[in-house]
Amino acid sequence: MRFRRSLAVAATVTVATPIALLTAAPAIAAGTSAGSTQNQPTYAELVKAATDAKKTFDAAVTAEAEGRKEVEAALDALNSDTHPLKAAVIAAGKAAKEAAATTDAAKKAVADAKAKLEAAEGDTDKAEAQRVLEAAEGDLTKAVATQQEADAEAKRAGTALDDARVAAVRKYSQLQQALAKARAAKEAADKALATAKECVRENGLTSLAVGLPAKVAAGSTVDFTLRMTNGTQRTLTVDRLVFFYGAGEGPGAKKNLLKVEWSDGSAWQTLTGESPEHIAHVDAMKPGERSDVKLRMTVDSAAKNVDAFALLAADASDAYNPCVLGPMKRYDFKLTPVGSKPDPADDAEPSQPDQNDDKRPVAAKPGNNAGLSAQGGASQQVIGTTATGAGAGGSLAETGSSSAMGPIALTSAATVALGAGAVVAARRRRSTGDA
Repeated sequence: MRFRRSLAVAATVTVATPIALLTAAPAIAAGTSAGSTQNQPTYAELVKAATDAKKTFDAAVTAEAEGRKEVEAALDALNSDTHPLKAAVIAAGKAAKEAAATTDAAKKAVADAKAKLEAAEGDTDKAEAQRVLEAAEGDLTKAVATQQEADAEAKRAGTALDDARVAAVRKYSQLQQALAKARAAKEAADKALATAKECVRENGLTSLAVGLPAKVAAGSTVDFTLRMTNGTQRTLTVDRLVFFYGAGEGPGAKKNLLKVEWSDGSAWQTLTGESPEHIAHVDAMKPGERSDVKLRMTVDSAAKNVDAFALLAADASDAYNPCVLGPMKRYDFKLTPVGSKPDPADDAEPSQPDQNDDKRPVAAKPGNNAGLSAQGGASQQVIGTTATGAGAGGSLAETGSSSAMGPIALTSAATVALGAGAVVAARRRRSTGDA
């Protein structure tokens, strides 16, 4: 059987993904705030490289399996007495054996003729014996020549059969080598992609609550600002991650006493209050830019000296990393009874990141307690106020759909416990789903 189709596949395998493409990713995924990425592969390029490498590997696996069957069939055929090459070996071997027997007979005839010549007594007998000897020696010369030719033909036939076997195995070896190259390329592409998927910490991507009081009276409403600043060297696609919680009083109370809304520039959107969620998507936030979102919080009138907290962070991505994490900040504040007069100048202060700062709780879609899927994202289209640098000036800028945040969607449940004056918030270190 021919290996034309299988060898064609093997030829394509040798065109492997450039090593530079597969080895460049770790420099970005390691978490460096890359200022020079022009020589780095984008995440999309790494996904394509991994996809192409898998296709090539799968094709090589199929080609190797087909080639193995073909070489086994070819070797079986070559070992069959009916195969022309094997039949030629058999025939040549038989001819060589017969020629050898003829040579042996000629040698015996020469020996007998010599013995008769030595035994001859008369001139006539000697002359006849000499004639017989010369004829026998002539026959022996011809027999030896015939045997040499037969031996050479047998060797040629054997060599042809061996060459055919070697050729069949060599073609299969090419398929094995192609498979090994394809496997190595696939492993390198998978490793590069996995490295790129690792979440990158960017401490310069900050989220702060500006004007959030340290104490808020029950039944009142306060306005404040969620300020996000891109202090990195990257242009990022960003979603703000927010969660506000104040537990109701009494054993086992689960009611969230806070209603928090955010402005999309034209209307107020209400947070579910059930779990962290993404708001105010920004398609492209350049280095040094700042984006403010207005929030307002209304405290249930049933609140009486309740400990509350807010979690704020930024989840982002760029062309090189689908998972870029800004540090999470936690604000602890107090819900005081109706009619109390907290000091309006006393703002809540952000706590320092703790050991769980690399983790993200699940972020729910509006009106849905389920977490974001690997292919989904926060559904809001929002308008945020964006200002360049640290100045107060700025203009309204349309930020577009947040569906681009799908690759960094979160996958774990939030763990939030409020008791004995302590708040435990887990942020699950998250990565993208399979591309």
